[in-house]
Amino acid sequence: MHEGLTILIVGSGAREHAISYAYEKSDKVKKIIIAPGNDFIAYQRKKEVIIDKDCNVKQPHSFLDLARKYKPDLIDVAQDDAIAAGTVDLLRKHGFLVFGPTQQAARIEWDKQWSREFMKRYDIPCPKFQYFSDHKKAKEYVTSLYQKNPKKLLYIKAAGLCEGKGALKTTCLKEALLNIERMKEFKEAGNFFLIEDGLVGEEFSYYAISDGESYSTFISAQDHKTVFDFDRGEQTGGMGAIAPTEVTKPFSQDIEKKLIARAIHGMQREKTPFVGILYLGGIISNNEVMNIEYNARWGDPECQVILPSLQTDYIDLIMACLQKRLSSIKIQQDKKIRVCVVGASKGYPRNYSSVVGKRIYGIEKVMPMKGITFFGAGIAVRNGNFYANGGRLFNIIGEGNTLLEARERAYQAMKFITIEGNNLHYRTDIGLRGIERSLKIE
Repeated sequence: MHEGLTILIVGSGAREHAISYAYEKSDKVKKIIIAPGNDFIAYQRKKEVIIDKDCNVKQPHSFLDLARKYKPDLIDVAQDDAIAAGTVDLLRKHGFLVFGPTQQAARIEWDKQWSREFMKRYDIPCPKFQYFSDHKKAKEYVTSLYQKNPKKLLYIKAAGLCEGKGALKTTCLKEALLNIERMKEFKEAGNFFLIEDGLVGEEFSYYAISDGESYSTFISAQDHKTVFDFDRGEQTGGMGAIAPTEVTKPFSQDIEKKLIARAIHGMQREKTPFVGILYLGGIISNNEVMNIEYNARWGDPECQVILPSLQTDYIDLIMACLQKRLSSIKIQQDKKIRVCVVGASKGYPRNYSSVVGKRIYGIEKVMPMKGITFFGAGIAVRNGNFYANGGRLFNIIGEGNTLLEARERAYQAMKFITIEGNNLHYRTDIGLRGIERSLKIE
C-alpha cells in the first residue's frame, strides 16, 4: 500500500483514541479523521488528526457524507451502534475500502437471542438460557427457578445493544423481578431479553482478527465491568483492564478451538463470513471454558491495553485481512504488561449530569510520565483547559515488565488527576486479582 494514507475511524471514545494511536505509528499513514470523536483525541498528536462531529453513529448516511468529503484510503468502523446500523455495508456499496463486519455478521453481537441460538448450532459452550418478551411469563419463570433454589445466580440480559450495561446480575427472586422490570430502561434493546444461568469463575477477554476464512489472535485481557471495587455495583462500559492475563494460559487451545474457530467457521457456513475484530467474552468455570458473549469489534477498555503492545504495522494487518491473506502475516506484540484505569465522573453509570462541565486538573502532568499512555473519552477542551463531558472521561495506561510495576505506574499517575468539587471516580483494584494469583503460585 502507498504512503501518505488518510484513515477515517468511526467512533468517539478512548477505544477510538487507541485505534488512532495504532494507525499513527505507521509510516504509511499521514492523516487520521475520527468521527464523531472527542476533543481530546486530537490533543498533542504527532500527525494530523481531525475530529468531525457532523455525524451520528446510528445514521450510516452521515458517514457516507464524511467519506465523500474526506475521500479516505481506509475507513475503520469501530463503534458497535454504527456497525449494527449497517455503516460498513453502505460505505462498501459506494466503493469505499472499509474494515469491519457487515450488519448481518455483526448480529453475533447486536442480537443476543440469535447469538445464543448460533452457539447451540455450532456446539459453542454457553450457559443455559431462555428468552422472553412477555414480562409476566419471565416473572413466572424466575419464580419457579427460585422456588427450587433461593440462592440461584442468574443474569438477565437485554438482547440488543446497551453500551455494556445490559447484563444484570441477579441473586434472589426480589432482585430478579426488579431486573425484569429494568429491561424497560433499555427501551427497544430490552424488548427481548434473556434469562441465563450465572456462571461462577474468572472472566477473560479474547480477540481475533478474521478475514472471513482464517483468523489470528491477540494477547488475552481481563476487563473490570462493575463500577465499584471487588466487582460490586452496577454494570458499566468497563472501569479498567489488564493485558495479558495469566488466567487464560492453560486454556488457550480450548479457547481457540471451541470459542473462536467454531464461531468463525460457523459464520462462514451461514454465508455471513465475519471480517473484522471478533471479541470473545469468556469465563473459566469448573475448569471449563464457556462463552459469555461475542462482540463484533474491539472492546473498551481492553483495546487500550492490547493495541499499544502491537509491533506489527496495524495498517499492514488490516490490509492483509481485507485482501484475504491474513494467514501470510504474523501478529507480533511486545512482552510488556499493561494496566488501564478508567477515570469517570462521580455518579457514573447512573446520574453524573452535575459533573459535566467541571474542570479536570493534572492531565498535563500525567501525559509525559514514563511508562504512561493517556487516552481521552468524555473530555471537552476549551482554551487549553479540560472539562468533564461524559461518564467515562479518560484512561490511564501504565506499562511495565511485571503486573505490579504496570499497576503501580497507573495508580501513581492517577494521583495527579482531580476534578473540581472532588468529582473523580475510579476503581482501586484493577489488576489486584492477577497479583494475588501470582503470590499464590509463588
